[in-house]
Amino acid sequence: MSDIQVSGAGGRRRRRAGGGGRGRGPGSRRWLAAVFLLPALVLLGALVGYPVVFSVVRSLFDASGDGFVGLYNYGAMFSDEGIRTALRNNVIWVVVAPTVSTVLGLVFAVLTERIRWGTAFKLVVFMPMAISMLAAGIIFRLVYDQAPERGVANAVWVGVHDTFADPAPFPGAKPRPRAGLKPSGGGAFTTGSAVRAGSAVLLPLVAVQPDDLRGARAAAAARPQPGKVTGTAWLDFTRGGGGRPKAIDGNERALAGLRIEAVRGGRVVASATTAADGSFALPAGRADGARLRLPAANFAEAYRGVDWLGPALVTPAIIGSYVWMWAGFAMVLIAAGLAAVPRELLEAARVDGAGEWQVFRRITVPLLAPVLVVVLVTLMINVLKIFDLVYIIAPGSSIRSANVLALQLFQSSFGTDVDEGLGSAIAVFLLLLVLPVMYVNLRRLRKERRR
Repeated sequence: MSDIQVSGAGGRRRRRAGGGGRGRGPGSRRWLAAVFLLPALVLLGALVGYPVVFSVVRSLFDASGDGFVGLYNYGAMFSDEGIRTALRNNVIWVVVAPTVSTVLGLVFAVLTERIRWGTAFKLVVFMPMAISMLAAGIIFRLVYDQAPERGVANAVWVGVHDTFADPAPFPGAKPRPRAGLKPSGGGAFTTGSAVRAGSAVLLPLVAVQPDDLRGARAAAAARPQPGKVTGTAWLDFTRGGGGRPKAIDGNERALAGLRIEAVRGGRVVASATTAADGSFALPAGRADGARLRLPAANFAEAYRGVDWLGPALVTPAIIGSYVWMWAGFAMVLIAAGLAAVPRELLEAARVDGAGEWQVFRRITVPLLAPVLVVVLVTLMINVLKIFDLVYIIAPGSSIRSANVLALQLFQSSFGTDVDEGLGSAIAVFLLLLVLPVMYVNLRRLRKERRR
């Protein structure tokens, strides 16, 4: 049995083990912990360790897996144009996507503290996290559709554009062949010869859309007027057949609102707009001896918006969908850190005369720095593995421009030109890119534990 001896004036106690039992040493406790951890270690080795080692070894062999090529696959990886594009896009992703998501999350977290319905707003912003990457990719493939009647982004963009820009009166229209109007660059058409005062000019057009002729009146031939250049612009087409080409028949429709310019020496010296019956008149003092031009603005195709998924914008567009999903994640973590910030510091700064921007920049952000680093590092690791959004959103014509390393890994390993050696080299390279970020994260966690 054990007994306790008390000695010294300070009342120090000492426990002495008797013959009734044995104490467990630190060595036995470590063995017990190892026994309980063994199943997890075996599973980790089977699911993580073995694939990593196999990928490293496989990257040293050719596509068939029989010939040893050493580091050839790693050299080929940087000489391939598609992989270099993927690497450049990965740099853009790592720099832009985590930064924008973290900044938006910080702004949302700070602002929602000051509104009554902040919880509801956080719920709405965080909701995209419940959607899978596949579903989000399908959603944004529709959002970025080129047709404004289907794509939300272009519907908004076209609506804003059409609010401030007048649409062309007859998009897609063109002169009747051999009617004396020749293309003059940029979609405009100019008469082949100069016009004279006291003469009437006929400007027959075809390929006018039926919707653009709703309410149009019958065309009327302009009469020659002394001291003026007159003329008529109309749709030279008779429904049901018949009619004479380059002549105004009774049921042919006028093209009202068409801009006519008189051009001399490359300069516009006079202009007019066709009336409801298609007629126009230009002052002879300026138009006499000039050529008549129909500007391209008369025939410009209807504005169809931005080609979001074209080669130039496909990567920023996909990054936008990623931010839509992950800004809520950043907001929730930052809001949790913000709740732990001492309110006394904020109030003391305000009492001392600091403005809200100064409080935010000098107090809130420094106190939230550890949380911001956690969010930023987590998103950087996540971005290096991005695959689903790019694979789903980017169309076939832009897939090479939107390529990233994870997608290239899939294409090299399972695509049409299968090369598992090259795919394994890309996988190892991705692992090497992730390791420094993980190391920084682990160091930060150790520092937090020591505090």
